[in-house]
Amino acid sequence: MMYKVAQLSRKAFLARYSDVFEHSSWIAEKVWDSGLDQQATAEGLHAAFGNFILEATPEQQLALLNAHPELAVAVQKQQDLTADSQSEQSGAGLDRCTTEEFEEFQRLNSSYREKFGFPFIMAVRGKDRRQILNAFRARLANSRGEEFQTALAQVLLIGKFRIFERFEEPV
Repeated sequence: MMYKVAQLSRKAFLARYSDVFEHSSWIAEKVWDSGLDQQATAEGLHAAFGNFILEATPEQQLALLNAHPELAVAVQKQQDLTADSQSEQSGAGLDRCTTEEFEEFQRLNSSYREKFGFPFIMAVRGKDRRQILNAFRARLANSRGEEFQTALAQVLLIGKFRIFERFEEPV
């Protein structure tokens, strides 16, 4: 059932979209406050969210990155994950890692956070553990600036998947 985003009340809009970006409801609040006339499509809504993220201060962007869970570790240890993160990580098989894979994820997460100051972020939908580990290893070679931009791009991709999924759900 299609609906018009602009017809949602503020409360309904925030209930539907405030958790699209991990623990960062301020983004949905800004999108709502900017007006929704231009966001008649899922693409337009994603663009509006993306604009606020890309125009945010470096401190806000870093906080957004740091709001994301560590891959595999959070799902394996059953830490507090959003329903979306739980579903996406489980869908990629991160809840079924072998002991060796889990230990490697722990090592990589630690090395990555130490080097870059935020968690490794990857849109894992449609990926498997091997692909994720390969990307993890490769991205550790990036500079902090490259990886900051890559992580933001991954956040935007995760958000796109989630926005498009919510956009198609009945109100």
